[in-house]
Amino acid sequence: MKSFIGELTWREMIHDITPDTDKILLEKSVSGYIGFDPTADSLHIGNLVQIIVLMHFQNYGNKPYILVGGATGMIGDPSGKSSERALLDKKSLDINLEKIKNQLSKFLKFNKKENSAVIVNNYEWMKKLSLIDFNRDIGKHITINYMMSKDSVKKRVSNESGEGMSFTEFSYQLIQGYDFLHLYKNYDCILQMGGSDQWGNITTGTELIRRKLGKKAFALTCKLLTKSDGSKFGKTASGNIWLDKEKTSPYKFYQYWLNLSDEDSEKFIKIFTFLPRAEIENLLVKHRNEKHKRILQKKLAYEITSLVHSKHDASQAIKASEVLFGKVTFDDIYKLDENIVLEIFEGVQKTTVNKKIIFEKGIPIVDALSDVTNFLNSKSEARRALNENSISVNKKKVKMDKIIDKNDIFSNKFILLQRGKKNYFLIIIDDT
Repeated sequence: MKSFIGELTWREMIHDITPDTDKILLEKSVSGYIGFDPTADSLHIGNLVQIIVLMHFQNYGNKPYILVGGATGMIGDPSGKSSERALLDKKSLDINLEKIKNQLSKFLKFNKKENSAVIVNNYEWMKKLSLIDFNRDIGKHITINYMMSKDSVKKRVSNESGEGMSFTEFSYQLIQGYDFLHLYKNYDCILQMGGSDQWGNITTGTELIRRKLGKKAFALTCKLLTKSDGSKFGKTASGNIWLDKEKTSPYKFYQYWLNLSDEDSEKFIKIFTFLPRAEIENLLVKHRNEKHKRILQKKLAYEITSLVHSKHDASQAIKASEVLFGKVTFDDIYKLDENIVLEIFEGVQKTTVNKKIIFEKGIPIVDALSDVTNFLNSKSEARRALNENSISVNKKKVKMDKIIDKNDIFSNKFILLQRGKKNYFLIIIDDT
């Protein structure tokens, strides 16, 4: 791709763009920003689209600014919301801000000479502004008619439930517009980017800059993602898919992408990876010819898990998935981290066995299957299963003479029993 806009265009990410945006970006390197409100202590994969936009922006030589909304987070953006959300106090916001700053610093380069990324917090300039000053210097430049024309306002005002919209939320677009004005004047940020639901708020900023300064600013939004089945992107039965591994583990994160439909994978491989066009087009051809192999899903899951977490976490997630759903070598079991093992077998029967028994005597396999674990109902059933060659220990078939001992412990804590392809039992070694 020859340009930042060209890159986003072929990846089918752009929803709205102001005239001449591509032209100005081809002429020179510019500064631009995206805002993130710290309403939680972690960003989620819905935010990841905007992070990736900033990464492309920086890769093409432009200077990215990340605005974290210490001030706007206290108000709440009404865009896309059917009702007013609960407001957070400053202490909660400050905690969220620090965690989000740490997350963002993983994706963008902050130590480059020419176009190093910069994080700014709008609370730093908003806290100095009085209501009188804001009304006099900013409010007079944007009419009520203009603000009422925005979709985010119209939908809430005409809400049949009668809840309407508070002045707090109504003022949000004007405050976000002031952010753009401040960054334009003080940091030469001429471009604001965001999700398509932010178009009204962003263009309020370009209009404020035009009316107050007589200058031209630019805007770009990306499509809000939805899944092909109509379900909300980034949501599961258990909630959001977070970027914080403590909230969504790398294994569950990987599984989310691995389980996408073919249609979604073809769309998301462009958006959520930095693979070049030729490689993506080649992957699409291979995938369409052999859909049963889930080539796209596997590649997408690996790339995005590596980006958000690490290559080690992605490799661990692959091994973990293969333990349950594919073929693994005998040695692969022994390379799994403890936390991933517990996640893989979250719903599997388990029992705890004292370490001394394993190390000093060992446990005959028949006893391990029956009396020790109750995995099988009786010793006779255990013998029958062994004779049928349907019992494995750590994915390796065993015979009647097998003694479970310290050499069978993997990840320093576990022994995995298995009957057939899908029946598992996890022994947890207690070293107390």
